[in-house]
Amino acid sequence: MNKYCITLAALAASLPLSAQNRPSAGAVATSPAGGSVQAATAPAVGNRRRAPERPKGPTPHLADGTVDLSGVWNGGGPIGDIAQGLKNGEKAEMTPAGERLFKSRQSKDDPEANCLPTGVPRIAPYPWRIVQTPTHVFFLFEGNIHSFRQIFVDGRKHPDDPDPTWYGHSIGHYEGNSLIVDTIGYNDKFWFDFAGHPHSESLHTIEKYTRSDLGTLEVETQIIDPVYYVKPFTLHFTATLRPKEELMEYICQENQVDAQHLIGGAGLN
Repeated sequence: MNKYCITLAALAASLPLSAQNRPSAGAVATSPAGGSVQAATAPAVGNRRRAPERPKGPTPHLADGTVDLSGVWNGGGPIGDIAQGLKNGEKAEMTPAGERLFKSRQSKDDPEANCLPTGVPRIAPYPWRIVQTPTHVFFLFEGNIHSFRQIFVDGRKHPDDPDPTWYGHSIGHYEGNSLIVDTIGYNDKFWFDFAGHPHSESLHTIEKYTRSDLGTLEVETQIIDPVYYVKPFTLHFTATLRPKEELMEYICQENQVDAQHLIGGAGLN
């Protein structure tokens, strides 16, 4: 059995039964326009049910005309490898320092596999909810430690010297049907994906969340990190609305017995 099979088997075993029994999130495929898209439906695998159809309808708006991004979503960021979401013609070209760190990483050390937050742009393979208020937007994650992101939309600026954190300091504003999120102040602890792509504390992300219709959330993330990457690059992923689902309680630390058994370097090859 190769490392890819061992890693996926261990990761699947670490999922709570509630997550294993959820409908499949849909296969990832390359779109003609570049990047990757999440299929609205997927064939049943084993005893899993077919993924629900993506809801259809116009983009909803709040009473003041602001795009309504609220709801439970699934998908929206890299899991296996950020290359799955690169736009056409773009590369995540690492500096020599980035290459050295990338090649040194071991599967067992993946923070996400050890129940730690995913950071940005990675999304765990579990549903997540967007909650909007006039001053904040919150992302609530089912996976790992029930972590959350807060995005300030009240017009404030970044602090001059933010304390490094897993999700950084995020400020946002609306442009039409999109939320633009600018984030700095990350720590260097999370990985971009299972493959082990690194980042430094100089990481700066600019995200664009566009609700193109009722059931579709297009997520575009520009990665800027001059320490570990030669130049900025942009990722594109799609999340699907799950209107009949709620976030389940899942505390990964209570039964995490798999990561220490992962053998070999990080990555899917």
